Amino acid sequence: MANLKDTIRRTLEPLALVPIPDDPDASLFDLGVIDSFGLMDAVARLEEALGVKVPDSDLNPRRFETLAKIERYFASRIPSGG
Repeated sequence: MANLKDTIRRTLEPLALVPIPDDPDASLFDLGVIDSFGLMDAVARLEEALGVKVPDSDLNPRRFETLAKIERYFASRIPSGG
């Protein structure tokens, strides 16, 4: 299975308005990779790809602003030992 970082990148690439940066701490919003409208679609696709439900209370753009933040968020929610 691909690692989490690769899965996140592959899931977001079709939605990206500009190329996804190599820097995991670069703001996807500031760079125009994704906008607030695309966030909902991105989260929905990540939920499906990773098998993790994101509660509405977690749908804060700051939580999903960078690849590193997205990776940390999902890493903390994916059941271990699978």
